[in-house]
Amino acid sequence: MAVYNVKVSTGDRAYAGTSDYLYITLIGAKGESQRTLLDNWGKDLTRGKTRSYSVQSSQPLGDLLLLKVEMDPLQLLPEDQWFCSKIVVTTPEGDVVLFPCHQWVSRGDVVELRGGPALKLFEETHPVLLEHRRKELELRKQSFGSDHHPCMVKLAALFTIGPTETFCLYSLTINLYEHKYIHTLHLISSSHKMYTTDCKIQVICVFPEHSMEHWKDDDFYGFQFLNGVNPNVIRCCSQLPAHFPVTEQMVKPFLQEGSSLHMEMEKGNVFLCDYKTLDGIPCRDYNGKKLTVAAGLCLLYKNPKDELRPIAIQLQQQPSEENPIFLPSDGETDWLLAKLFIKNSDSIQHQSVHHLLNTHLVVQGFALATLRNLPSIHPLYKLMARAHAETTYSSLFLPENIAARGLQSVPNFYYRDDGLKLWHIVQSFAKEMVDIYYPSDNNVSRDSELQDWIEDIYTNTFLENGRSGIPQEFLKVEELAKFVTMVIFTASAKHAAVHNGQFDYIGWIPNNPMMLCRPPPSTKGRSSMETLLETLPNQATTAKLLSPICNVCQEVEDLVPLGSYPERFGEPLSRLNLAAFQGDLAYLSEEITKRNSELLLPYEYLNPAQIENSVVS
Repeated sequence: MAVYNVKVSTGDRAYAGTSDYLYITLIGAKGESQRTLLDNWGKDLTRGKTRSYSVQSSQPLGDLLLLKVEMDPLQLLPEDQWFCSKIVVTTPEGDVVLFPCHQWVSRGDVVELRGGPALKLFEETHPVLLEHRRKELELRKQSFGSDHHPCMVKLAALFTIGPTETFCLYSLTINLYEHKYIHTLHLISSSHKMYTTDCKIQVICVFPEHSMEHWKDDDFYGFQFLNGVNPNVIRCCSQLPAHFPVTEQMVKPFLQEGSSLHMEMEKGNVFLCDYKTLDGIPCRDYNGKKLTVAAGLCLLYKNPKDELRPIAIQLQQQPSEENPIFLPSDGETDWLLAKLFIKNSDSIQHQSVHHLLNTHLVVQGFALATLRNLPSIHPLYKLMARAHAETTYSSLFLPENIAARGLQSVPNFYYRDDGLKLWHIVQSFAKEMVDIYYPSDNNVSRDSELQDWIEDIYTNTFLENGRSGIPQEFLKVEELAKFVTMVIFTASAKHAAVHNGQFDYIGWIPNNPMMLCRPPPSTKGRSSMETLLETLPNQATTAKLLSPICNVCQEVEDLVPLGSYPERFGEPLSRLNLAAFQGDLAYLSEEITKRNSELLLPYEYLNPAQIENSVVS
């Protein structure tokens, strides 16, 4: 009789434990163990705990190939799903084999786990493991097939992510926040006085204090284009677009004395935000009227104090008498309205393009391609398990993106400073990891699963857009390492930059309005504070806009920080590289924390300690 010691770890997350009956079976090169019930004295599978069990076999099983986990489907009590973190088996010969799991197990499920080092398909030799590899991908493709559209995932597969209570709590939280904000806004005022300058408000809900106090200030307005939730639009302007006829006379009062717009452009001190992608987009109705969006342009100037300030705004793409250029010297409410419409455009582009499309949907495409084409034993799957007409390959790489927008030397650009340091840390980690598993270009080109993966991404995520520069195949180790760097950074840091600051800047609607209720002004000198208040959404709409922002920006109790790949890598070199990666991240975190302690308005969104490992974690 051969006895195997089995240590079973339950994940440390909400509802991870279970009281249902779990069975395991060990499968080796020389046979299978008995089907064993995990049943010790007391409660067995509890959150965050590891329990030891004995599994017996009539004879030694040889090399362990698979471990089968089953949850008894024939139980009378309500289903109690289980989140398995890992299972570690010690053989009678003293060998220790890690079987990573990190997934939910439901009644009737039969989950087969693989242990051992990461292997590419052409390195696989045992017929049982080859067949397991084939079946794993076949099942994944059935569950996560593209069905001719990258987002068409079967709902049954999509929602097997955990207990249903999670969704009930989420909906309840949304409703509670919405109710709380409506109640608070009614307490503040019934006539929009909440948005006036001099009103000092004591409220039940917490609003972002700095945005509340400084939303009208031009220097804070400009600061947000660099370090707010959307640092992706601004670029250095060396020549004005022909359809933005700003003259020297218009902006001379706002430039350094004795200078000119031309001179400042040559120095690299003039910047442009252009929202042309919003031109002509259809808008929905609101209270029986069609909403409008300003596809405007905003010119900004970095003054000798290194403050970035707006100096000219045009609210539509084509100049005309009904589309004047607004200036800081115009009436207070004219200038505020112009800035408001630009920020509304920025908010729409931020949420739809830079947040939803360029992080969530792109990363979803990477994740689905991974599930469909890379089995769990594949080295790239292990690395990423936590892991478009105008989108170009180069725009997805932060160093190239920053350079293309001419922002290499702009002062006080903390998104760039922290982002580039993070990029190079991720790049070093990805390169070392890829080099471990792909020692030569031949290893890359021979990996058929890897080639299927990139072809899936090219086809279903980037819709076969050849002009984008997205690769259709990998031929070199260097190409693969570059792509993996981009995927890790996009799923973690890039998402954090456009997500983590939402409450700070969007939590006060006048600072970053997601919706405006009147058309953009077409003339100067006819606005008032009443016009501005009528343009902003009312209290009920404001509450509906803010409630999801507040919900998603709550502190995450079970945050998995960047660099966390729990128990996925068993190979010594991989573990050393991962440890070095985590050390580099910790050092950068300390550096950012120290820098922020000296800033009036800290930039915390790319602190590795606050970045989730992946938007699809």
